[in-house]
Amino acid sequence: MLPHFSSRAFLAPMAGVTDPALRLQCKHMGAGLVVTEFTNIHSIIAKEKQLKEDLQTIQEFIEYSDQERPISVQLFGSDLFALEKAAQIVEPYFDIIDYNMGCPAPHITRQMAGGALLQEINLTQQIFSTLVNAVKKPVSLKIRSGVTDANKFLFREIAEIAEDEGIQMITLHPRTVSQGYSGSADWKMIKELKEISGIPIVGNGDILTPEDAKTLIDETNCDYVMIGRGAMGNPFLFEQINDYLKTASYKEYSFNDRLDSFFDYLHLTSNYKIKFSNIKSQAMRFSKGMKYGSKLRSKITFTKNIVELEKIMKNAYVSS
Repeated sequence: MLPHFSSRAFLAPMAGVTDPALRLQCKHMGAGLVVTEFTNIHSIIAKEKQLKEDLQTIQEFIEYSDQERPISVQLFGSDLFALEKAAQIVEPYFDIIDYNMGCPAPHITRQMAGGALLQEINLTQQIFSTLVNAVKKPVSLKIRSGVTDANKFLFREIAEIAEDEGIQMITLHPRTVSQGYSGSADWKMIKELKEISGIPIVGNGDILTPEDAKTLIDETNCDYVMIGRGAMGNPFLFEQINDYLKTASYKEYSFNDRLDSFFDYLHLTSNYKIKFSNIKSQAMRFSKGMKYGSKLRSKITFTKNIVELEKIMKNAYVSS
């Protein structure tokens, strides 16, 4: 059974972005569900073996905190034996096991993983069956509409198989794999999926404002919305969406609020093993839309450590 979600706005998994510090920040701002960055099933198995020898758990590899709950772990990879084993390794630590069939990145699709699986109907059915039978925790699925424009309605058959096999929730990003992030997400597909499904549907794609979230829910009747790029450097979006859905109004945040928020994020990173290059990238995202933001980002590029980064970001208060 799915856990209780405190809101209808979820944080999408994004490689190199949704680290445990940002997830926790989004959770504090009202995200109903957060999802780890997607993780290779073979890496989980290899790491667990290594960690066991050091009397450690997989939590050293996929870092998270209990304050993030409910938290979902996202897996990718299509080897059925490895999938079963990896799912059982992570199951004790997470509330939902999510399976990625949406990633359009070529280095993932070449491995017969992510979005490439949408056209492998038989393998997909085996994957769903394997996952659902391997664990007692609920299993969810993230998909794209299809691989190319010629087969952009593959999601219909995949969703039907998923529901038949016991998948408990589906997130649809209504772009094809070949589209990547270009063009517009076709929300009509989310509406169609909601109409044909008997399980909760999460709408994803092009949600950048509270108004977008409400429009998507109103137009498609989806149960939840999942925010990806709109939440980059903008954890306030969850609070704004939640308020807008309840009261049709929300608080606006200033550039200085954005800087405060970055320092909150920076403080949280000290609890985790997050690469400095990733923290720098987050600083870039938090500076988006700020006055003199491009100048600030060029300075961020040359920082070599946290102390230098903090100094530059503190100086930005003066010019914002």
